[in-house]
Amino acid sequence: MSAAEQRNTLGGDAPKEEAPVIGPGSTIGVLGGGQLGRMMALAGSNLGYRFIALDPTPESPCGQVADQIVAGYSDKDAARALAERADVITYEFENVDAGVAALLAEQSYVPQGSRLLYTTQHRLREKRAVEAAGVKVAPYAEIGSEADLRAAVSRLGLPAVLKTATGGYDGKGQWVIRSEGEIGPAYAELSRAGTELVLEQFVSFVKELSVIAARSPRGEIVTFPVAENMHVDNILHVSIVPARVDEAVQREAEILGARIAESMEAVGLLAVEMFLTEDGQLYVNELAPRPHNSGHYTLEACTTSQFEQHVRAVCNLPLGETSLRTPVVMVNVLGEHMEAVTEAVASGDWFGGTESSATTGFNVIPKVHLYGKNGSAPKRKMGHINLLCGDVRDGLDFIQQTKIWRNQDS
Repeated sequence: MSAAEQRNTLGGDAPKEEAPVIGPGSTIGVLGGGQLGRMMALAGSNLGYRFIALDPTPESPCGQVADQIVAGYSDKDAARALAERADVITYEFENVDAGVAALLAEQSYVPQGSRLLYTTQHRLREKRAVEAAGVKVAPYAEIGSEADLRAAVSRLGLPAVLKTATGGYDGKGQWVIRSEGEIGPAYAELSRAGTELVLEQFVSFVKELSVIAARSPRGEIVTFPVAENMHVDNILHVSIVPARVDEAVQREAEILGARIAESMEAVGLLAVEMFLTEDGQLYVNELAPRPHNSGHYTLEACTTSQFEQHVRAVCNLPLGETSLRTPVVMVNVLGEHMEAVTEAVASGDWFGGTESSATTGFNVIPKVHLYGKNGSAPKRKMGHINLLCGDVRDGLDFIQQTKIWRNQDS
């Protein structure tokens, strides 16, 4: 099979001529109008770029700070309108229709192309791409029937995690199978999605880590400091930087992130989520070809934020320096936290009038980012707070003492 045929088989892109530099003053089109697009537009406007988003929700978070085309992601006429108005196009989440991304690549300049999107939208393709980069993933099996699932469970053991190959986020589209009796119900539930399934061996890990790599069309690659992540109900609760692991593990994680970005010829950001095991092994869990929740800490804590870096990468500018300026704990604000957070922002009192009302006692400076979403609901991400601190323990203590995130482990 020729290289061109292989690219077509993989859903890849035709070879490109040397990539242009898209200079300040140009318009960046964004597929998606959520909080990632919003923060991208805010960061990119400082460099002189204009933004236009395509999103079906009127007054989307990004649409509040940039122009917006209100239409569905599969609307090809809207995609053509976006192409006409933008000098370069990127996407802020990976569930954009890959066919629309391919159409845009034909009619406009999409430096990320459709190949990366095609790969990361499908867990089996993604795992194979990670393995092709020489990086470990948890043992897995493709599942096409309940019989396949039973055979895979027999081979991989329990517990194991059954996931849909496409879709799903924040724990959706997956089932942790802990007993033989759950095999049938798990298959019945997840097979309703009508997509392929994948079973992953459960990795007993001591830390969840992530690293964000940036790569430009010219081939320049830089990585951000490694984040230690803690989840509650399968939703990211806090990211802790620097991660509380050995420096050798941090270096290895950054090397693996850069290796995957290079192997996949990624453009823009690639977030790489990993498990660290007791014996010091790193296994890649998932990829995201965009800015990532676990990189929000970079907004104040790094010399260059992930959002500015993404703009720099897709526009083929020199990439920014990524050193950590201060320890930081990023904590997500969900719908159930919004009332208390907005009250604290308005009053400056994070501790409900207790004797510990001053943030200075924790050596913490809270930097609040609210996304402007229409409608708050439990478990919905409404914002985040970067707690700049002298030591990450100060940030974690602050979270516990405020009581805003009560009943959540940190």
